[in-house]
Amino acid sequence: MNVEMAYLLGMILGNGEIQQNSSETKVTIDIPHKNLYTDDMKDTAIYVKASLFDIQTILEPLIGQHLSQSETKHSTKITFTKPNNEYVMREILRLVGSGTHHSTMKMNEELFSITSDEKKALLRGIADVTGYIRASNIAFKKESKQHRVYIEIPGNWYMVIDIANMLKAVDIPVQTIDFGHPNFRDSNLDKYNEGKKYYWKKEHQVKIYANEFLPIGFNIKHKQEALEKYSEELIKKNPNMKTHKFYWEKPIRIKTKPNHPCENDEALPEEIRGKHFESWTDLAGLLGYGK
Repeated sequence: MNVEMAYLLGMILGNGEIQQNSSETKVTIDIPHKNLYTDDMKDTAIYVKASLFDIQTILEPLIGQHLSQSETKHSTKITFTKPNNEYVMREILRLVGSGTHHSTMKMNEELFSITSDEKKALLRGIADVTGYIRASNIAFKKESKQHRVYIEIPGNWYMVIDIANMLKAVDIPVQTIDFGHPNFRDSNLDKYNEGKKYYWKKEHQVKIYANEFLPIGFNIKHKQEALEKYSEELIKKNPNMKTHKFYWEKPIRIKTKPNHPCENDEALPEEIRGKHFESWTDLAGLLGYGK
């Protein structure tokens, strides 16, 4: 393992797909343009394209070949193909839990024993392809803005906990996790009562205060610029704000929620199916994120 391999694994775990035939394996990594323009109205696609040179410098010596690129309005894809029997490919398959799509991948337990720098590189790879930062919504109805990094995970419940625990391993607290669960994405049944029964089936969002995410950072230029800008703004506006707290180190805000008819939905993991949750911390703790 090295930081380059850790970064590649993070990109694959975050938004990758693996297609394997009898002799070769093709890896595709999707870098979405979350918004077409940055907050200061610069073209996101141009920023991503400019960042690819740095990414190529990291990955191409590792894989021993040129990365293919393709671009659409909403994303940039990078691709490489290697023989199945090559060491780097065998390691990739092993360390992503033999999943073929980021929605089915899981971090191999071995990844939690790599060095701190390698863990940060892995998290940076995830953030580059599925994280974003912007001027945040008001957290907990406070007067001042509290900007956060959002890491989005579509569908993969176990990856949410893997990411939270990897952040914990490098001493970065999660501010909150917005689970794609009926108790959190339709907590008052408003959408359900409008006939939108499955409105709650959305991506999970792991949220981290901007200043806490600085040790990880981004290789995508516009994301890194925004991270530095919003971190400085957060600290300047909130000099006494204590962001460095894990949920078990601070009071838990509990708001009673009505039971939701979809708490038994088959799409929910067996461990939580049929259970009601008042707080994201209870759900995260049950799945394995905690003290």
